[in-house]
Amino acid sequence: MHVSSGRWQFGLFLALITAVLWGILPIKLKEVLKTMDPVTVTWFRLVVSGGVLLVYLTLTRQLPALRPIGRRGAGLVLAAVLGLTGNYVFYLIGLRMLTPGTTQLVIQIAPILLLLSSLLVFKESFSVGQGLGLAVLMLGFGMFFNQRLAELFGSLGNYTTGVLIVVFAAFIWTAYGLAQKQLLTQWTSVQVMMVIYLGCAALLTPWAHPLEALQLSPLQGWLLLACCLNTLVAYGAFAEALAHWEASRVSATLAITPLVTFASVALAASLWPDYVHPENLNGLAYVGALLVVSGSALTALAPSLLRSYRARRQRLADT
Repeated sequence: MHVSSGRWQFGLFLALITAVLWGILPIKLKEVLKTMDPVTVTWFRLVVSGGVLLVYLTLTRQLPALRPIGRRGAGLVLAAVLGLTGNYVFYLIGLRMLTPGTTQLVIQIAPILLLLSSLLVFKESFSVGQGLGLAVLMLGFGMFFNQRLAELFGSLGNYTTGVLIVVFAAFIWTAYGLAQKQLLTQWTSVQVMMVIYLGCAALLTPWAHPLEALQLSPLQGWLLLACCLNTLVAYGAFAEALAHWEASRVSATLAITPLVTFASVALAASLWPDYVHPENLNGLAYVGALLVVSGSALTALAPSLLRSYRARRQRLADT
C-alpha cells in the first residue's frame, strides 16, 4: 500500500497547481473550439502529452513491459482508452453548448460516480459523512440550476442537451478511472498515462483533421499549445501530489476547480470582453456552486476525518 511522504505542504502546492490548471482549461478550450472540432482538439492534446511521455520514458529506460499484463490487462487498457477518449470528446461537445463554469461544475460528478462505482467493484466502504456530502452536492446542483430548472426538465433544448452530454462524459470517465486504478498495480502512473494517451490518439486518428490547426489565429494556436501542455503538467502535478499527501485531501483540494473556473471567467471577461463572456448567474446559483464544491470536498474527506476522530478518541481513552 502506498504511503505518502509526509510533505503535505508540497502536496498541497501541487494540488493547487492542478486545480488552477484544470480550472482555466475550459476557458482556453472554448476559444479553440470556435475553429477546431472536439475530436481534433482532443487528438492534439493526446498526441502532444503521450509523445512527451514516450520520449521521457524512452530516455529514462522505463518503457512499460506489455507482455506481463496478459489478456486481462489488455482488456483494462482498452477500457481505459475508450473511457478517456469518450470523456475528452463528449466533454468538449458539451463545452461548446455551455459556459466554462457550468461545464466544469457538472463534470464534478465524475469523482462521485467513481466513488459509488468503487463501492460495487472494489467493495469499498461508504460512511455517513460521505452520504451527507453527497446530499449537500445534490442540493447545490439544484440551487445552481435554479434559473433554468424549467428548461432543464421541460424541454430538450441546447442547454439541456449540453448538460446531459457532460453528465455522459462523467459516466464514461468513471469507466476509465476504474480501469486505470487496476492498471496501477502493474505499471507506474506515468507509464499508464503514456499508454492511454497514445492509445486514445491512435483511436481518434481516423476522425481527426490536423490541418484545421492552419486555420487557427495566432491567439488560438498558442491556446491550443497551452491546452496540450495543460493536460501534461496538470496530470503530472496531480500524480506527484498523491505521492506527498493523502489521496482524500488531494481530492478535496481539487474540488475547488469549478470556483477557479468561475473566478477566471470573471477576470478574463473583464480583461478580454471580445473573447470571454461572463457567467449569467444569480446569487442563489453561486451559493449552489459553493455547496457543490463543499459536498465534493466532504465526500472525499469523510473517511479520513472519521479515522482521525476515532484515533483521537482512542488516545484519550488510553490516557
